[in-house]
Amino acid sequence: MALSRIWSFFIITAIIAAGLTCLFSHNNTDIFSKMVVGKAGDTTHTKYIDSSLVPTTIATTLTPGKEFKDGDLTYSKTNDNKFIAYNEQSSDGIIPTCTAAVNICLGLIGIMALFMGFMSIAEKAGGIRFLSRLIQPFFSKLFPEIPKDHPAFGHMMLNFSANLLGLDNAATPFGIKAMESLQEINPDKEKASNAQIMFLCLHASGLTLIPVSIIALRAKLNAANPTDIFIPCMIATFVATITSMLIVSFKQKINIFQPVILGWVLGISSLIALLVVYVTHLDQTAMGSFSGILSNGLILLIFLLIILGGMYKKIDIFNSFVEGAKGGFETAIRIIPYLVGMLVAISMLRTSGVFDLVVAGAQHLFAALGFDTRFVTSLPTALIKPLSGSGARGMMVDTMKTYGADSFAGRLSSILQGSADTTFYVIAVYFGAVNIKNTRYAIGTMLLADLAGIITSILLAYLFFGHSL
Repeated sequence: MALSRIWSFFIITAIIAAGLTCLFSHNNTDIFSKMVVGKAGDTTHTKYIDSSLVPTTIATTLTPGKEFKDGDLTYSKTNDNKFIAYNEQSSDGIIPTCTAAVNICLGLIGIMALFMGFMSIAEKAGGIRFLSRLIQPFFSKLFPEIPKDHPAFGHMMLNFSANLLGLDNAATPFGIKAMESLQEINPDKEKASNAQIMFLCLHASGLTLIPVSIIALRAKLNAANPTDIFIPCMIATFVATITSMLIVSFKQKINIFQPVILGWVLGISSLIALLVVYVTHLDQTAMGSFSGILSNGLILLIFLLIILGGMYKKIDIFNSFVEGAKGGFETAIRIIPYLVGMLVAISMLRTSGVFDLVVAGAQHLFAALGFDTRFVTSLPTALIKPLSGSGARGMMVDTMKTYGADSFAGRLSSILQGSADTTFYVIAVYFGAVNIKNTRYAIGTMLLADLAGIITSILLAYLFFGHSL
């Protein structure tokens, strides 16, 4: 099975690479400790170095109290103009990662309980079935195996809406509920169904309207125009979503040229285009305000409509909420083993140095082929995004700090951060929630969509910001 092979490959590769590094590199004899018990931010090999050994580009930019990161090596300058170099671990080792994975799931308990509780009210009041009937003409073509008026349609619609508005906290419970609904009609409970693959691939493409968190980080790092990456981000993630739909439709022999599908896709595209036009005329403050009103206001509206619907149908609202909330608690606990396993494998891959080796190899390859290599400095953000959302965010911030928020690398890393979702996290959480062991072609499709998003992001960066250094 694909997931088992990938997981095993990550671990075997990481251990072999760490073993070779320990044997042949005198500066990394502590690599096993880093991989097992090390924490992000731990420092080793701290020493004063002669100014002649500091790269000129680094020496000229360093001032007392400032730092400059070059891979795992960090340079700093003291008040008496002496240079210090030390290694800083960029990610947690196995043991801290296990703790972090459990903390993530524990953090999900409250959110899962809240949204699952409200969804229980909505289901008993008939709200989910009503929403399912509204979007059935379109979804029934993309998900032909789902019975008419099945509540899974409504659950998926809520997930896609939350994703579009950047509501990660709401998107996860809605998405897991959608997977559970689809699992009810799945004939093989250990094998992903066609509908589950289509849903999860579309979800993992990460279509988002306004990348608020990226814009906020760019503003914090003094970008001249923090919102200038908005349109490239929107286009890149839209391309990734369409790529997912095309690949899965081809595999499942779904005719995407049906009038209903084309009409909905063009309609959604037009709506997004109108919102893009409107948002681009807003300044940073107004954009943040608009995003907050639209996204958070929608959540409050959903809660209001659910409560009113429950009162109209005269159901026991609070007991229905508690019943659904219990299911949210159980789901959050159930995904712990899946998340621990996936995050540990990713941690080993990063702390062993394999990831840095891949990035360095890509840089040399594109340089040898005569390509403009400005985009390579932003690739770490793209390569780590399928593995870790927080890791990719850290890479993006580090790139902007090193090269500048308005540099080509800084802008491209921002676009790459917003162009896709964390594929392997999504796989672990969503398939783990319903105990799917055979993911079929889901992983390959998601990674191809990620690749489409990366390529589109790079092309858009050259198109919009090719003049930047």
